[in-house]
Amino acid sequence: MKTSMDRRSFLKGAGVLAVGGLIPLNLIEVAFGKDNPQNFTFGYISDSHLTHIKGTQFVRNWDHGLRRAVAELNMMDPKPDFVVYGGDIAQLGKKEEIDHGLEMLSSIRNKIHYVMGEHDYYLDLGKYWESQLGPQWYSFDHKGVHFVVLNSILTYPDWTYKRWPTAKERMHQMARLDNPQGSPFMVGDAQRAWMQQDLAKVSKDIPIVVLSHSPLYKIYKGWNFWTDDAEQVQALLRPFNKVTVIHGHVHQVLYNQIGNISFYAVMSTAWPWPYANTYTQAKSLVPKLTVPMNRADPFHERDATGWTHFDLANGHVDTHYQLWSNTDRTVAFNTRDGKPEDTVYQPEDQRIPPQTQY
Repeated sequence: MKTSMDRRSFLKGAGVLAVGGLIPLNLIEVAFGKDNPQNFTFGYISDSHLTHIKGTQFVRNWDHGLRRAVAELNMMDPKPDFVVYGGDIAQLGKKEEIDHGLEMLSSIRNKIHYVMGEHDYYLDLGKYWESQLGPQWYSFDHKGVHFVVLNSILTYPDWTYKRWPTAKERMHQMARLDNPQGSPFMVGDAQRAWMQQDLAKVSKDIPIVVLSHSPLYKIYKGWNFWTDDAEQVQALLRPFNKVTVIHGHVHQVLYNQIGNISFYAVMSTAWPWPYANTYTQAKSLVPKLTVPMNRADPFHERDATGWTHFDLANGHVDTHYQLWSNTDRTVAFNTRDGKPEDTVYQPEDQRIPPQTQY
């Protein structure tokens, strides 16, 4: 396949960003478009959690992460075709937080496709977000690749509409990590019906990239690292030859393979979350495939953040995690084994055990 940019040139350009350890930014290279087989890249920023204090005051550290991501993205050479924001611009869904984030993101010199996060949604059920950014789920095509953008953080109507005395209380409940009052996320019947109709128009040999906020498989229900109808969504994707799901929400290195679907998490510009299997009070389903990253403190402000680029050659993903205060990681799709594997740490004798956090 003739490409517009060879791998060495791409990595050379991307490597410039790593100098000085800059920002949590994700760059994806797509090299498998059927109708227009040429490489293209898109940037990925996620989980900024901008937090309003009062007046014009916001938590500076979270602001700093997003500002650095935007500045770094604008310096990229080659320039990406477009940008994805992976959800959770806001921390508590406030108009001030969303406006503040959109103002910073407005200086990006590319088209931005937005994904809904739960922190953007549960104050007003996404009304202000939609008024500024459009539908909560949609699809688009780019150079022979079909992209599907989902709102994967919906939940049961009873929990959404009847459980809480105020919208603010509902938002606070869903914003907590370890919350027995929470409710699992889902895509929902209406959205799955739309997705089925959308995919019915797409040839099975067209590569599919799904962008969601929560992982479209089940990790740990207590932290909402979980999508209740994940298997039903996966069933809609099963007929396609090559499918990749890219998600945010978990703030960590995470990868999985289920059937024909490869799953990759991206990093946060705000803070890291611990892995659910470090929480000894309950069983979790962190993918056996994932080798967790080693870190001393899951709440260290930069110790598990970083930027990543995805190299999608022939429809398979190589993921390059550039991590602050930690060792860079590359998770590459092994075509022989049919799954993503860490290029260094996948063999058990090479692993560095993560610290127990609880």
